[in-house]
Amino acid sequence: MTSTGLPRALGTCYYPEHWPQEMWAKDARMMVESGLTWVRIGEFAWSRLEPKPGVLELEWLGTAIETLTAAGLKVVLGTPTATPPRWMLDKHPDMLAVDVEGRPRGFGSRRHYCFSHAGYVAESRRITAILAEAFGGSVAAWQTDNEYGCHDTVLSYSDAARGAFHDWLEARYGTIEALNAAWGNVFWSMEYDRFDQIGLPNLTVTEPNPAHALAFRRFSSDQVVAFNRVQLDEIRKFSDAPISHNYMGRVTDFDHYELGRDMEIATWDSYPLGFLEDRVGASPARQNAFARQGDPDFQTFHHDLYRAVGKGRWWVMEQQPGPVNWAPYNPAPLAGMVRLWSWEAFAHGAEAVCYFRWRQAPFAQEQMHSGLLRPDSVPAAGMAEVLQVASELAQAPQVEANVADVALVFDYDAEWAWTVQPHGQGLSYFDLVFEHYRALRRAGLNVDIVAPTHRDFSGFQAVFAPGLMHLSDELRHALAASDRLCVCGPRTGARTVDFEMPVPLPPALEGLEVTVTQVQTLRPDRPVALDGGGHAVGYIETLDSSADVILRDISGASVAVRTRNMIYCAAWLDEAGLDRLVELVAGQAGLTRRVMPEGVRVRRTPTQEFWFNHNARRVDTDAGPMDPASVIWRAL
Repeated sequence: MTSTGLPRALGTCYYPEHWPQEMWAKDARMMVESGLTWVRIGEFAWSRLEPKPGVLELEWLGTAIETLTAAGLKVVLGTPTATPPRWMLDKHPDMLAVDVEGRPRGFGSRRHYCFSHAGYVAESRRITAILAEAFGGSVAAWQTDNEYGCHDTVLSYSDAARGAFHDWLEARYGTIEALNAAWGNVFWSMEYDRFDQIGLPNLTVTEPNPAHALAFRRFSSDQVVAFNRVQLDEIRKFSDAPISHNYMGRVTDFDHYELGRDMEIATWDSYPLGFLEDRVGASPARQNAFARQGDPDFQTFHHDLYRAVGKGRWWVMEQQPGPVNWAPYNPAPLAGMVRLWSWEAFAHGAEAVCYFRWRQAPFAQEQMHSGLLRPDSVPAAGMAEVLQVASELAQAPQVEANVADVALVFDYDAEWAWTVQPHGQGLSYFDLVFEHYRALRRAGLNVDIVAPTHRDFSGFQAVFAPGLMHLSDELRHALAASDRLCVCGPRTGARTVDFEMPVPLPPALEGLEVTVTQVQTLRPDRPVALDGGGHAVGYIETLDSSADVILRDISGASVAVRTRNMIYCAAWLDEAGLDRLVELVAGQAGLTRRVMPEGVRVRRTPTQEFWFNHNARRVDTDAGPMDPASVIWRAL
């Protein structure tokens, strides 16, 4: 593989509207002196750009862009649609999203809009067009909105969403008879006479029809994609600069692949310490061990995911440089971790790492969120490590194309299906895939996360596709036709596209004689032991199969079976069980497996090998002794 030809770069997020204009030139000069190239601005500034309806004040933004670019910086301009001003609510009082309990999401923070509200969509188109026409020739890149889905803002149960849902259903099913048949509405007399009778799947007496709930999630994702396209259409009328959106960690209520298909670059916002506390799902012991370093795999999972979303091009748009303000606990990064996180992103193919934010705000909701500067403009603790990374980048090669041993399929639709019907407390598709990712990384393997639309697996030695509750015929055939070792299950092919149990029974994998005859979920205190070590936890299926058995439980029942290149694993395996499965697959696929020390990870590029020690202690590795929170690299 060859280099992408782009230099690795650093950047930051800046809010000129927060600071007196006389500070801007000095800030810009300091950014350049600190080794920064990119600066993102504007994404929350609507009230200063349009303080009253139709009253535009764009001069200050033009001055800010001129000041930053004159200093040698490249500007990413964000559209301000994540923070509609207060007058917007007076103009469109029904624009607010409504939560699952039927309560409007109020003004006073951000993301207070419903994606389905036609009036707000039109306002977003208008302000985007204004900014694109004014600054399309002056900025180097764009960002649409900010963190779609953050704060649980994709699913809206508003009147606007209900009306748009009716239109979406009619376009999808054509007739109400077809919808009733697809959803199985004969059950519990749920049949409809007209599309406009269909409510949203909240506030029902007990659980709604799972087909209804899944359709609503698909609709809601499509609304985000459509909202984003409105902005893309306006920007592209006036600008050739690349467009991105900044995704968040473990926000899965919309299909990021679909959104990313329309844009040139994917970016995401990396907050390792905050995420460890509020969304990784790590045990208390693991949270304690990595409290100041972050989970060793959570950030890289998203690096690899957003590389796929960006079709190979991706950035970190917001990198945590110090304590944040929003997690249950907000420690400072261990010395060395800001540098480690930065190099970890570059090792996974990032073009840029931008730190949030340039200067800590002394006011409002994020005043306890660290920046590269303190509120008094003195460098904060993280700045020294940014300066070190900038110095190292001056000697670093350009961004390199990815190399991977294993493909791991991640499917947003499967995540929604598992959410609709987990069949057991605490079971989630994201966790299932993430635990497979962890196991592959513990084995020292490079992983490419791929979309369920991926078809050519010739570049990999093995493919893992756990938990794809609906398996398309195209992907089913591509996996079977591949000469790579493919691992599927559990719950593979368990539902049709409209959430019906299929016949023949799952998984119905081509060339693999196996049928799931029974499904059960397990209590946390009743795991099923595997013969030879490890356990099935949470979820296990009973198999009728003539295929070769490669894993059994201690009763002798089949847990994983193989025919030719297809493996089906019928259980959610614990760490020891997954390590055994990965060891088996690596051996049969001809992969070189390493047993990595706890908290140490390795990443290969075409020319270098990077080693990362996420521990707060010194560790001996195959690359030599590593200090706490350190990164080393060597030529291959």
